[in-house]
Amino acid sequence: MAKKTGSVKTQKLITDIVVHIFLTIVAVVWLIPFVWLVAHSFRAESTGLFTKGFFPEQFTFNNYIKLFTETSSMNFPRTFMNTFVIACFACVISTFFVLAVSYCLSRVQWKLRKSYMDMGMVINLFPGFMGMVAVYFLLKAMGLTEGNKLPLALIICYTSGAGTGFHIMKGYMDTIPKALDEAAMIDGATRWQTFTKITLPLCKPMIVYQIITSFMGPWMDFILAKVIVRAEAEYYTVSIGLYKMLEMEFVNNWFTRFCAGAVVVAIPISILFMITQKCYQEAMGGAVKG
Repeated sequence: MAKKTGSVKTQKLITDIVVHIFLTIVAVVWLIPFVWLVAHSFRAESTGLFTKGFFPEQFTFNNYIKLFTETSSMNFPRTFMNTFVIACFACVISTFFVLAVSYCLSRVQWKLRKSYMDMGMVINLFPGFMGMVAVYFLLKAMGLTEGNKLPLALIICYTSGAGTGFHIMKGYMDTIPKALDEAAMIDGATRWQTFTKITLPLCKPMIVYQIITSFMGPWMDFILAKVIVRAEAEYYTVSIGLYKMLEMEFVNNWFTRFCAGAVVVAIPISILFMITQKCYQEAMGGAVKG
């Protein structure tokens, strides 16, 4: 019996060692490009894409300074603010749409409910870029593809399909007992009060997930933004701006600033994740206590 127990412990130890070695290798492979990008964002020597070693020979902070000060040929601060404003509006609108649609499908019985859910499932099976040409011509017909209307066009594009992305949120709302809603309505609460005072507080973990995904979509999108904005440099998003830095005419002088820009672009997402992660932990802590 003692030998059998010792054998099981040894086998478990070997398995743990193998798993940890594998995870360490995966982590290193994942971190190498990130470390290289950050290191070369501080590179002093301007040699374009070509470098002698993994780490730069000299380090400087000038790449970050020039990224925000030299705006004659590439206005990174403007592209950053364009994307930030669009992503914030799209995040708020998309999150509200998803919550509202999910609540209606989870709590309200109506005639075409099942048909709408089936339609949403089918639509989500197709990649969004398949309809980009049609979307562009629809926006053009509405006069939203020129000048200062382009940010509005992008916000419409990023939020118009939010109502069909209800599946995960609805599944979570289905786990909340309907008896809570019924008890509140018996006490005189309206449907809106039930939604805002009972359902939303219980859905905080999923709201955190929805906020992050709704913000990251516009923030990281390149294809749709490129199709809609085209050559209107004043309304470029960060993805288009970073892509332009890698073109032949810019890459030799702008590659280190491209690395700096890629690091800067990651900051808002990291801050958003840390803020929402705190809310998520508080919500889960409250759920455990309850």
